[in-house]
Amino acid sequence: MNPTPTLKQLQYLVALSEQLNFTRAAESCFVTQSTLSAGLKQLERLLGTQLLERDRQTVLMTPIGAEVAERARTIVTATMDLADHAAAAQEPMTGLLRLGVIPTIAPFLLPQCVRLLHDRYPDLRLALREDLTANLLSRMEDGQLDFALIALPYETAKLLVEPLFDDDLWVIGRKGDPEMDGEKITVTQSLTDRLLLLEEGHCLRDHILYACKASNRGTSSGMEATSLLTLVQMIESGLGVGLVPEMAVASGLTKSPNLVSRPTVKPSPKRTIALVARRSTSRLTVFRSVADLIRSTKLEID
Repeated sequence: MNPTPTLKQLQYLVALSEQLNFTRAAESCFVTQSTLSAGLKQLERLLGTQLLERDRQTVLMTPIGAEVAERARTIVTATMDLADHAAAAQEPMTGLLRLGVIPTIAPFLLPQCVRLLHDRYPDLRLALREDLTANLLSRMEDGQLDFALIALPYETAKLLVEPLFDDDLWVIGRKGDPEMDGEKITVTQSLTDRLLLLEEGHCLRDHILYACKASNRGTSSGMEATSLLTLVQMIESGLGVGLVPEMAVASGLTKSPNLVSRPTVKPSPKRTIALVARRSTSRLTVFRSVADLIRSTKLEID
């Protein structure tokens, strides 16, 4: 039988393929740079091929190195899931749970969710990461996160998906704006033309463009917001109108004497909040329990 790579060597390769920097890769693996470098050289000798291109300034993956790193990532993630499965089989609602949440959900749902999680499962420790959807799913694929709380529609064909609830989008505008008259607002073309958006990378931007049947464009003013708070401040300054998730409205984010918040005429534009995990996850009991807990949290907020 041919000698096979060790799990450590594969972890080193995955880390370097992500960082393209020996110092940062070594830090992420909690080893010295010389240890990581030696492990990768051993891996190259074992496989009989060059995986990296190195010089004093840069590190590049060779074509075969990139392919091996991608396969190594799958092996490392599956191994971590195996270890988690063994631990979870004894006491599933204990240990560390690494949860990713997108920025347009985190501040409005997490405070109540964390409190309820602590009360219901005191032995389950929560590590949170707030980031954009694409980054969270990449980290989850690499085994750095267990689950992610995201908004649909989004490409999730390779994931285990548990839809939780719908979150309608409300129209926000300045008080006195003639297009904000009435108890419910029709999303007209003239209103769509005045929409302010979050910057590229936020899935809420894509949800709004999809709901309004608009092409992927910038705002008419050329300005885009980095967060929902900034978006609301731009609307309050009279720069335009916006579509904001109902959970953000309910939290008081849009509460201002200068602003008006209105639901839309049905069928309302909306997003669907969902919990996702790797299909290979061994923590199905935790996944279902957390999904139920988040639904309970939404009911409490309502």
